[in-house]
Amino acid sequence: MKIGDKVKLIGIPPNLKDDEKLGTRSLFEKCLEKAFPIVAIESVEGLSQHLVHLDVGHVLGKPEYMESIWVETEYLLLESPK
Repeated sequence: MKIGDKVKLIGIPPNLKDDEKLGTRSLFEKCLEKAFPIVAIESVEGLSQHLVHLDVGHVLGKPEYMESIWVETEYLLLESPK
């Protein structure tokens, strides 16, 4: 997977939860089974895997860049390589 590839969110990390300020799990649920282009691939200190950055604002009726998720590759399916 690389920047620009289109991927489908096929799973949600099991420990992902909503809290009072952020509806993270709810956002992931709305994105499930939808395809998005990869915006960036980032390494995070303390994590063994890279996180894939997806802009998902349009699932909430906003411009794409207004909402983002970061997810491990194991929860993504490559749709079409760029």
